Amino acid sequence: MLTNLGAFLETQPNDEEGLRHLTDNAACPQFGDLGLPEAIVEKLAQNGVTTPFPIQAATIPDAIAGRDVLGCGRTGSGKTLAFGLPMLVRAAQARAESRRPRGLVLVPTRELAHQVRDALLPYAHVLGVRVGDVVGGSSYTRQISELRRGIEILVATPGRLSDLIDQGACDLRDVELSVLDEADQMCDMGFMPQVSELLDQVRPKGQTLLFSATLDGDVDKLVRRYMNDPQTHSVDPPVSQVSTMEHHLLKVLPRDKSRIITEIAARDGRTILFVRSKHRADSISEQLVNAGVPAASLHGGKTQSVRTKTLAKFREGKIQTLVATDVAARGIHVDGIDLVLNVDLPTGHKDYLHRGGRTARAGESGRVVSIVAPNQRRQARRLLIDAGVDAKQHLVNPGDELLTEVTGAREPSWEPWIEPPEPERRGRGRGGPRRGGYGGGGGRPRRDFGDRDSRPRRDFGERSQGGERRSFGDRDDRPRRDSADRPQGERRSFGDRDDRPRRDFGDREGRPRRDFGDREGRPRRDFGDREGRPAFRSDDRRGGGARTPAFRGGDDRRQGAPRA
Repeated sequence: MLTNLGAFLETQPNDEEGLRHLTDNAACPQFGDLGLPEAIVEKLAQNGVTTPFPIQAATIPDAIAGRDVLGCGRTGSGKTLAFGLPMLVRAAQARAESRRPRGLVLVPTRELAHQVRDALLPYAHVLGVRVGDVVGGSSYTRQISELRRGIEILVATPGRLSDLIDQGACDLRDVELSVLDEADQMCDMGFMPQVSELLDQVRPKGQTLLFSATLDGDVDKLVRRYMNDPQTHSVDPPVSQVSTMEHHLLKVLPRDKSRIITEIAARDGRTILFVRSKHRADSISEQLVNAGVPAASLHGGKTQSVRTKTLAKFREGKIQTLVATDVAARGIHVDGIDLVLNVDLPTGHKDYLHRGGRTARAGESGRVVSIVAPNQRRQARRLLIDAGVDAKQHLVNPGDELLTEVTGAREPSWEPWIEPPEPERRGRGRGGPRRGGYGGGGGRPRRDFGDRDSRPRRDFGERSQGGERRSFGDRDDRPRRDSADRPQGERRSFGDRDDRPRRDFGDREGRPRRDFGDREGRPRRDFGDREGRPAFRSDDRRGGGARTPAFRGGDDRRQGAPRA
C-alpha cells in the first residue's frame, strides 16, 4: 500500500544515464517489440513514428498484459499513445453495444479531450475501433446520437459525462479499461467527487491506467482506492527541469509592463501568454491587436466552436500570439511554440510546470519567461524552488537589447491588425474542378454571360453574321408587326372566330344569356334548395337530432328569428 506516492516516485531511479539509454535508438525497443499488432506498427511508421518515447516503451507492455499502470511523465512526453494504443488493442476484441462503451478516458479540459481523440483516430481506423468524445460546450444531440450508435472508446470530461449518465444516454457497466489523464489537474479543479462517482460505475476489477505530469495530493487516494498493485513507471519525476527548456525572470517596473508585453508578443514565432482571468485575457488580446500583433484570447468563457477555431488559426499560423488562462494550459498542443510568457505568475508550482509544458515538447527547445514586479520577487523565488527549476534573472526596460536577446522582442507596427476575411466557399461542378465563379471554371477568369472562347461580347439580338441589333419580334429580317396582326385581315378580338360577330360567354347558338343557376328555363334556386325542399345546415346532420331549416338573409336575423 502506497502512503505517499509523490515521495515514493522521487526515490525511484531516474538518472540521466537511464534516460539516455531509453532514448538511444540502438538500445530502445521498437514498437514491434512492445506487443502491438503489425497494422498499428505500420501505421505508426507511415506517420513517421518509429521509435517509442521512454514513457511509451516502459508502459505499453504492462498495459497490453492487463496490469494496472501508474505513469509519471511531463507534458509532451508521449503519454497519449502510451495509454491509447493498448486501449485500441483491447477494444478491437469486441464491438460495443449501444450506449455502453468498453473503454473510458477521463480528461480535465475540452481541448485535451479533442487532442486525445484526434491522436487515436488514425490508429482506431486501422483496427475498426470507434472513438467518440463527450465534452461540455458541444451539442447534446450529437453526443447522444454517437453513443446510441455505439462506440468502443469514450473520451470525456467528468461534468458532461455525468450529465449524460443521469439522462440515461450512457452506461459504464461494460467499461473494462479506464484511463485517468492529467489526474492531478482534475483533482485540483474540483473533479475528485465526480471522478470517484464515475469510476464506481465501471466494471469491477477492471484495468486502470493513471497518467499525469505530477502525482500528489488527492491522486494518492485514487491510486489506493481504484488501482490494484500498479506497475509504476516514472520517466520524469514530479518536479524536473527539462534540459532543452530555459527559464528566465524579467524584473520590470509596473509602468513598463504593458509595453514590454507588447514588444515580446510582436516577436517572430508562436508565443503563448498566460494570465489568471478571462477579463485579463480579453483585454491583453485587444491591446495586442490594436498594436498590430495578430493575437486572440482563449479561455473557458468562450464557446467550444470559438475555442476550436482559435486553436486552429494559431496552429495554422494565422495568429502568432495566443493569450490563455490556466484552464486551457493542458489542452494546447501546437508544435513549434518556442516561448511561453507568464504575464501573471501562476498560483502554484504545478501550474508553472503545466504552462511551461506547452514548449520544449518531444525533445524540442523552448523558453519560459516570467514577468515579475518588485513586490512579486519573493513569490517568484518560492515558485521556482517548488518547481525545481533554475531561472536566470534580468532587469529590463522597453527597447533594451537584453530584452531582445532573451525573448526576441521587437517594436510592433502600432497599426491595428485586421484579421483577413475567410475565403468564400464555392461549390464544385459535377465531377469537375472547383469553379472560380459564376460562368467560370477550373480557375479560369470570370466571363460575362455572352462571352464564348474569348469572342467579343454581342447583344442578345445579334447573330454570328454580324447584322444589326434586331427587336425580339423580328424573324428573317421581316418587318415588325403587332402580335394581333394577321395577313388575311384586320385585327380581331379574342371572341371572333371566322369573322363571326363577337358573342358573350353565356351565348350559345343565339340563345339568351342565362344565369349560372338556370337550367333549361327553370327558375333560379338558392344553393341550399333541392327540388323545393328547405335548406339544411351541414352540421345539423350530426348528433341524431331533427334537421332544422336554415334561415337565409340578414333580414330574418335582424327581426329576432332564432338561429339554427
